[in-house]
Amino acid sequence: MKQLVIHDPTLRDGQHAVRHQLGLTALRRYAEAADAARIPVVEVGHGNGLGASSLQVGPAAATDDAMLSTVREALRHSRLGTFMLPGWGTSDDLRKAIAHGVDVFRVGVHATEASLAERHLGFLRDAGAEAHCVLMMSHMASPDELAEQAAQAVGYGAQAVGIMDSAGHFLPPDVTARIGAIVEAVDTVPVIFHGHNNLGMAVANSVAAAEAGALIVDGCARGFGAGAGNTQLEVLVPVLERSGFTTGIDLYALLDAAELAERELMPAPPVTASMSIVSGLAGVFSGFKHRVVELSGAAGVDPREVFFELGRRQAIAGQEDLIVDVVAELSGRGTDG
Repeated sequence: MKQLVIHDPTLRDGQHAVRHQLGLTALRRYAEAADAARIPVVEVGHGNGLGASSLQVGPAAATDDAMLSTVREALRHSRLGTFMLPGWGTSDDLRKAIAHGVDVFRVGVHATEASLAERHLGFLRDAGAEAHCVLMMSHMASPDELAEQAAQAVGYGAQAVGIMDSAGHFLPPDVTARIGAIVEAVDTVPVIFHGHNNLGMAVANSVAAAEAGALIVDGCARGFGAGAGNTQLEVLVPVLERSGFTTGIDLYALLDAAELAERELMPAPPVTASMSIVSGLAGVFSGFKHRVVELSGAAGVDPREVFFELGRRQAIAGQEDLIVDVVAELSGRGTDG
């Protein structure tokens, strides 16, 4: 059976669903449960990564230092992971995270902007840390473009590279094509896949990624995450095992960890709601949902039309101003009509 490494960002990506307000006790309790299940990598932090706690994207309930040290102390078997986005995280943040004993760093960049990770990957390489690079909003680039960007990231020092289906837009053939192209281009390092569940395809897409050659696959307990959530970890693992892969994870302990997560981390598990489906179809960042619904309601515009127009304009995270423009334009059309 082919060995996969499961990467669990419940305590980082899940933060988006609770406005980054997970407390230290909750972090420690889940980390202990994940460790008991022998999950290989447990990732923790603000939803947007190191250095991101701010008024702009939301202050976290705890500092980066406190989150990292709390989870580090809870792990006996699992490795500690964290995440950063260039522009938020700095070399100083990375240096402090190394001092806290982080084992695996992920640097996230837009699908066509691997060059933005060069400085941080180089810093981590020179520091002797394990550094990965993930290409976000990957549906906005072709398989060949993603393969080229992944190869660039490896050249900068990434020891694993892959894609995030940030909008939950992919179907399995989309994943197969992209992971296959990346595997062929970077056959010296493992390839990563991180799915979102807007169209209910996250587990199927993750299996497709593994079958196409991905060796690192992500999942969160109960799919914990914004909108429709991430790939549901306690479903993903047994499905991968049935599909001929091995993960080394204790299923019963994993199910126990998922039960704990539902009780202690989240008000309710994610659901595939109407706006999540629309944002997935449109290929738009799920984090736009609240702003789209708010502005559309005030202007008397159908928020579904706003999402599809944002998709046509290829809006990405950080371009919230486009929502205002699109709502105004659609509102004007209605008035003119």
